Amino acid sequence: SRAHIGMSSAPKRESAGDDSSRLAKKPRTMVASGEIDEDLHSRQLAVYGRESMRRLAGASVLVSGLGGLGAEIAKNVILAGVKAVTLQDTAACTLADLGAHFYLTQADVGTNRAQACAAKLQELNPAVAVTFVAAEISDDLCKKHQVVVCSELPLARAKEVDAFCHANSVAFIRGDVRGVFGSLFCDFGPGFNVLDTDGEEPHTCIVASVSNDVTPLVTCVDDERVELQDGQRVVFAEVKGMTELNDGKPRTIKNVKVHSFELEEDTSAFGAYTGGGIATQVKETKTLAFRTLAAAIEEPGEFLLSDFAKMDRSPVLHLGFAALEAFSAANAGATPRPGNDADAAAVVAAAETINAAASAANKLDDVDPGGIVTLLAKTSRGVISPMCAMFGGIMGQEVVKACTGKFHPLHQWFYFDSVESLPAPETLTEAEVAPEGSRYDSQIACFGRTMQRKIESQKVFLVGAGALGCEFIKNFALMGLSCGAGASVTVTDDDIIEKSNLSRQFLFRDWNIGQAKSTCATNAAQAINPALNINSLQNRVSPETEDVFNDPFWQGLDVVVNALDNVNARLYVDSRCVYFGVPLLESGTLGTKCNTQMVVPNLTENYGASRDPPEKSAPMCTLHSFPHNIDHCLTWARSEFEGMFEKSPGEANSYLSKPAEYAAAARQAGDAQARENVEKAAECLLTSRCSTYEECVAWARLRFQDSFHDKIAQLTFTFPEDAMTSTGSPFWSAPKRFPRALTLSTADPTHLALMRAVANLKAELHGVARPPWAADDAALAAAVDAVAVTPFKPRSGVKIETDPKATAAASDMGTDDDAIIEDLLGKLEAVRAGFAGDYRLSVIEFEKDDDTNFHMDAIAGLSNMRARNYSIPEVDKLKAKLIAGRIIPAIATTTAMATGLVCLELYKVFNSAPIEAYRNTFANLALPLFAMAEPIAPKQFKFKEMTWTLWDRWILEGDFTVKELLDWFAAKGLVAYSVSCGQSLIYNNIFPKHKARMDQKVSDLVQSVAKLVIPADRRHFDIVVACEDEDDGEDVDVPLVSIQFR
Repeated sequence: SRAHIGMSSAPKRESAGDDSSRLAKKPRTMVASGEIDEDLHSRQLAVYGRESMRRLAGASVLVSGLGGLGAEIAKNVILAGVKAVTLQDTAACTLADLGAHFYLTQADVGTNRAQACAAKLQELNPAVAVTFVAAEISDDLCKKHQVVVCSELPLARAKEVDAFCHANSVAFIRGDVRGVFGSLFCDFGPGFNVLDTDGEEPHTCIVASVSNDVTPLVTCVDDERVELQDGQRVVFAEVKGMTELNDGKPRTIKNVKVHSFELEEDTSAFGAYTGGGIATQVKETKTLAFRTLAAAIEEPGEFLLSDFAKMDRSPVLHLGFAALEAFSAANAGATPRPGNDADAAAVVAAAETINAAASAANKLDDVDPGGIVTLLAKTSRGVISPMCAMFGGIMGQEVVKACTGKFHPLHQWFYFDSVESLPAPETLTEAEVAPEGSRYDSQIACFGRTMQRKIESQKVFLVGAGALGCEFIKNFALMGLSCGAGASVTVTDDDIIEKSNLSRQFLFRDWNIGQAKSTCATNAAQAINPALNINSLQNRVSPETEDVFNDPFWQGLDVVVNALDNVNARLYVDSRCVYFGVPLLESGTLGTKCNTQMVVPNLTENYGASRDPPEKSAPMCTLHSFPHNIDHCLTWARSEFEGMFEKSPGEANSYLSKPAEYAAAARQAGDAQARENVEKAAECLLTSRCSTYEECVAWARLRFQDSFHDKIAQLTFTFPEDAMTSTGSPFWSAPKRFPRALTLSTADPTHLALMRAVANLKAELHGVARPPWAADDAALAAAVDAVAVTPFKPRSGVKIETDPKATAAASDMGTDDDAIIEDLLGKLEAVRAGFAGDYRLSVIEFEKDDDTNFHMDAIAGLSNMRARNYSIPEVDKLKAKLIAGRIIPAIATTTAMATGLVCLELYKVFNSAPIEAYRNTFANLALPLFAMAEPIAPKQFKFKEMTWTLWDRWILEGDFTVKELLDWFAAKGLVAYSVSCGQSLIYNNIFPKHKARMDQKVSDLVQSVAKLVIPADRRHFDIVVACEDEDDGEDVDVPLVSIQFR
């Protein structure tokens, strides 16, 4: 998968009236006014970009209605980093509010909800001015804001507010959750400009040729397919010959193929194309016209779909929500009583009346198909945390769109339901869903008391306490999950809190930096609901911690929820859940995108059943000699950084820690790899060891000369600009870019900054103190200029790798590895005599999120010098951090939505729902797009009368010999021809010597041959048995075999 604007002085807000109060706040970081704290916002900047973040920082947002949904919206908007948020509510907190509101406590009952939660919301981001208003929403209040977002606002009043906003260029968003049903409406005015509809980077193509024609054909290099579409526009740059295309004018394309497209422009009179060129997609501004709520409720137009199994559901819910509004208006604002037949019938009757008056195009044949409006009415008093989280994420993102013009807004209606999460409707009697005077009454109104008790009794394992984990823990606490006797949530995360986490991991604060995530999240969750039984651990879930997460642990779980950020960890947890038959709820986010997957024993396939294709990587020769984009330069720069400051010093330390063993191993290997390793150690300890800062500066200066001048000059000497390939075509044809050697100038601030970063890191590596003058530009420039540089002389016969399939640099086949190893080991031994016994280099591991450590300064500088060599556009340090640091874009809105969707599935697990009730989801809030689908059933295997899936294990009771094991399979018509444990072969019928094992216990063989260590408390071990059909000899894939020998 995979915010706060820090200001020196926060903007002050005028008092919003007698019922408002300004909250004291302290800036989180001392950053110049209007500047973005990149340490804090790196993950969010990767999604929005600087310009959108600046627009956010100037926006004021009014959040009206501070129930559970309003709190979620406010949380996400404050984390996003707007200028100011006003919380408006006239309602007092009730005990039932605690079921979906994470910032209200029992002590707040009777207090105005906006007032009660304002201080805690302010803590999320001290750089946002948070105020509250306890008076009614008014035109004067609305006009002070760029966006007004409402929940729990009656329809009649909402129409009035929207009409004012529509006429005064204020974006209006209205949403509500009613049990497992949700409604959302957006009105951004009569003419709203969307500056970037999808947030994706503009597509680029490297041009290979352009014809002189009335409809010219542009062909592109075949490294990558053309991702453009007919009708889009592109701009050209760096075209040689046909230079008329370099005028910056957008040109429309058509007839797009895999590696070509045509231009809608006559190039007959243009110069002839001779080479080069990049075509870049133009991101077009799109203007949208929105209708008012009053107009759109009568003529809703198209609805945004979420579930293609419910194609006709949105018009029904549009009518159902309107009928609910009519019922409330007729009953002094009251919603239907939970489970009450008479109230539900009244809502259906209201729906009939509204439908009768609708236009022919909007009239429904059945206002209550399948009893859906009846169910909406009977559960409408419910407000549940997962629905608030989901809609809070979606609505928070719509607020960001309104403030920035980034991403395509909802246009204009979205309805959603998760009726599959509910128990069977006939069980939800009025008595079953009646309030019991607890904080869970809003959930009981939907799911009933029986389900509530089941929720409270679960044993849950949450893997991860980062962004997803924080949201999950909050939802669990509000749902009452594991709040009963004997129940528990175990949460584990081996990570600690960093500053960059605070923009989306909302349970953490400044003062938690450096502390364990799982511990802080646990403490925050218990503040939300003190009844939550939660245990925190700091262990990574992996094969190495199976003594912690042992068999009894997994066997005691009811459900596992993953909140992980890497595929390998997900696959391991998935394998454990399959092995022990435990449901797994999986999710992940990437910027505005999220996906969820339900893994349910015996019903669905597992997470590992499908894999994403591996990421495409650049060939080694491209990175070393022929980069053509900034990603190549940054990949090279990070590799250089790790080689200089981590891998080579690490090799040196390996030698220093055990010199005799190291030397013996190197001599025994005697190959190119061993020679390269010894050369790395020698480079650090012999040729480049520094004892003064001046020597560090000299080393940095000579590295610059070697990397950006000498090697480039050698490359262009070996392959001149007019070089031809063996087939007679130009060697330097696209995508290759002809490079130019750089001459270092201390007058160039980028050169000097790179010298400082590399010299400081070299000093850190060797434990050299950094003198005060190292920070002075003039003094550093003088030291750099004082370094003697040997003039470059090109060498003939140098081999440079040009094969894209090669995986290693070109080497001299005549190299005597043994001789070089012996020579270097002798020199290392001699120099080691002068070192203290405990002397070691300070290995530097890359850390992207500390701007004081010079790591990113070095990588960005190295990358940009490389880019300058090849005339590739350079990037700033932030962009370099995003790419070289492999930062996963992340925002709070997507995370909240993903966890809401997963927790709606959690109810289905507790209900033992059938597979058709579950939903896997892919969503993209930027578009917006929701694609929900029923999970795929596991592949079923059949043999004779037997059937099985990946969820099955064949368990054999007893301490079997090999012969007894083979006989067990023979009785099923299977010939077991091979038995293995781990990587070891226990038995195979093609090896005569294995026949001697027939009477040996399998339990003895797995321990003696496979070296399997079976813990004393484990009764079984697992083996893989390869079988064939005794009749036709065809292989049969049988399940994993567990032998319970104790």
